[in-house]
Amino acid sequence: MNKFDRIYELHAILHSHHYPITMRELKGRMECSQPTVRRMIRKLRDELGAPIRYDRKQNGYILDRTGGDHYELPGLWFSLAELQALLTVHELLIRMQPGLLRQEFSLFRQRIESILQTNHVATGEVFRRFRFHSVGARSCLPENFHTAASATLQRRKLDLHYHNRANDCLSSRIVSPQRLIYYRENWYLDTWCHQAEALRTLALDRITDLAMLPDEAMEIPDEQLDRYYSGSFGIFSGPAMHTAVLRFTPQRARWVAEEQWHPDQRGSWLDDGSYQLSLPYGDSRELVLDILHYGPDVKVMAPDELRCEIKGRLIAALKQYEK
Repeated sequence: MNKFDRIYELHAILHSHHYPITMRELKGRMECSQPTVRRMIRKLRDELGAPIRYDRKQNGYILDRTGGDHYELPGLWFSLAELQALLTVHELLIRMQPGLLRQEFSLFRQRIESILQTNHVATGEVFRRFRFHSVGARSCLPENFHTAASATLQRRKLDLHYHNRANDCLSSRIVSPQRLIYYRENWYLDTWCHQAEALRTLALDRITDLAMLPDEAMEIPDEQLDRYYSGSFGIFSGPAMHTAVLRFTPQRARWVAEEQWHPDQRGSWLDDGSYQLSLPYGDSRELVLDILHYGPDVKVMAPDELRCEIKGRLIAALKQYEK
């Protein structure tokens, strides 16, 4: 462990205790010699200004909190393990959406890599040993993400054009952004649409001509957002009007029983080893795609309209293979 990590560890130990810590305990916790502990105490106290006091009565060291000030290490301090974790998180962000936040993190990343390399930690291992595979991710323009994030945090309205895939229609909208959502490897914006006078979810990759307005965004209470966006299955939000009952074969049940499709789902094992899953939904489009994904390993037990929709899609799929 290098000097920086020892100072960081000593500060963390002293900061977490409100009673004097003996030299013997510090040596054991830091796994180093008494002279090393003394050097770290002097550096932390004399060079970095930590109010470390030696208590003769209890024969230990303590951070003096009598002044009421909360001491922290100056600047941005991280251990090597935390720097490696930050580098890994940044790599994950890059792989999730190439180019997203690359410019904002570039200098920060260079500093992290420089510190790690100075301490003989190979940063290239992050790129070699971690793999992030994206399936179905759509490209999101970094400038769109930045504008949407800024408006959401600063509580400002957005002026935008939105292309609806379902009807291949382009519309102009003024919206009040509420939340940014990362769902199934794509970014969405939960908004209050002032044209529709209703809550709407917009895919960031379908937004063009995005501009933040000076007007203050309409504030929707968190409870109302949660009811609307979390009440039913999938990204197609709204009130849950139905309950889907799905029965999975014993072969597939071992996987599905450990998955969460919705916070309000209910699951039960049946005598033949199959697994029955019940969950609320409003719009069936996404749910139908997930059910079809399991093919012959799932059967829709209820409601009847969902059964008919799945049956119709399967029949149409079979016709694709008929001469």
